[in-house]
Amino acid sequence: MSLLSSILVGIVALEHVYILILEMFLWTTPRAMRTFGTSKELAEASKSLAANQGLYNGFLAAGLVWGLCYPNAVIGWQIQLFFVICVVVAAVYGALTSNKSILLKQGLPAILALISLWIL
Repeated sequence: MSLLSSILVGIVALEHVYILILEMFLWTTPRAMRTFGTSKELAEASKSLAANQGLYNGFLAAGLVWGLCYPNAVIGWQIQLFFVICVVVAAVYGALTSNKSILLKQGLPAILALISLWIL
């Protein structure tokens, strides 16, 4: 596995840690409401749902980091591949059902990581 692949997978993991923080801890702040396009009322009403979503994003980040740190390179690659594909699927679903910009913001880094995992 190449250094570029590791960097791209690391970027995807960091992005999902950031999403976890926004959704679990900052959901009702102006920053998160701006990021997700919610009103104060909607943010308050959906706080527990957002925290749940944040937890899932944390699991994605943890899986990516696990793959990066796994001592056996082949198994580590397989773990990274699985979790990057999960992120791509989540981005496509989010783009189809919620906001098309998710495909660019969440999907593009994951797609680049996926390509690098396959070809490098």
